[in-house]
Amino acid sequence: MEYIKLTPENLASEHICCAISGSDDIQVKSKKAWLADRFRDGLVFLKSAERGKCFIEYIPAEAAWNPIEADGTMYIDCLWVSGSLKGHGYAGELLAACIEDSRAKGKRGLCILSSAKKKPFLADPKFLYHMGFSVSDEADNGIQLWYLPFGPDRDGEPPRFRACAKHPHIEEDGFVLYYTHQCPFNAKYVPIVEQTAREAGVKFRPILLESREEAQSAPTPVTTYALFRDGEYLTNEQMNDRKFLKLISVKSE
Repeated sequence: MEYIKLTPENLASEHICCAISGSDDIQVKSKKAWLADRFRDGLVFLKSAERGKCFIEYIPAEAAWNPIEADGTMYIDCLWVSGSLKGHGYAGELLAACIEDSRAKGKRGLCILSSAKKKPFLADPKFLYHMGFSVSDEADNGIQLWYLPFGPDRDGEPPRFRACAKHPHIEEDGFVLYYTHQCPFNAKYVPIVEQTAREAGVKFRPILLESREEAQSAPTPVTTYALFRDGEYLTNEQMNDRKFLKLISVKSE
């Protein structure tokens, strides 16, 4: 497989694997704008030359938009291979490239979000375990921080969640959504869900995390999409209008 590293110079012309529609699409625009601002923080986006969902996105943990304490490590925002590209070992190749790059930059290991059982839009725990990762911390909602140390750092202090994210809970009724533009789907679907809630007469407040500082202080390990209901963490799975209406109907039963 041939891979391409996105840069400020080629960002405008290259497709984004997680949003492969036209360049004028709101999802593509929001994701590329988010990436452009993160390059200065050391973000790397490595993708397949073929069109399809096959890429890895990672950033120094100190600059990650997540409430973690993991100085000296590299944080993987997303590792995604799907469709016809799945089953060819490409995920392993992308991870190997990340490891090589992180070692060269003097990092002591990698960390990434997952869970005991596979959740949508989170790394597969079976794959992580196979690749040598282990759980270094876990929040009350089952979201886990997995860690792959390099060499002698195996006895060092492992990455952990910040206190604000260990017990995901907020003091607000109704639906509250924390999200960022790291995930391109949010640019399209958050307004749709907001409109759906308005039409259904349901309280819904979206909170866009617009800075690293806001994201690192969020009351949730997952900041790309974290939906709360009546103060309790609900899901990290992106909602469309049908899924959200189903949530409302389940609550009312």
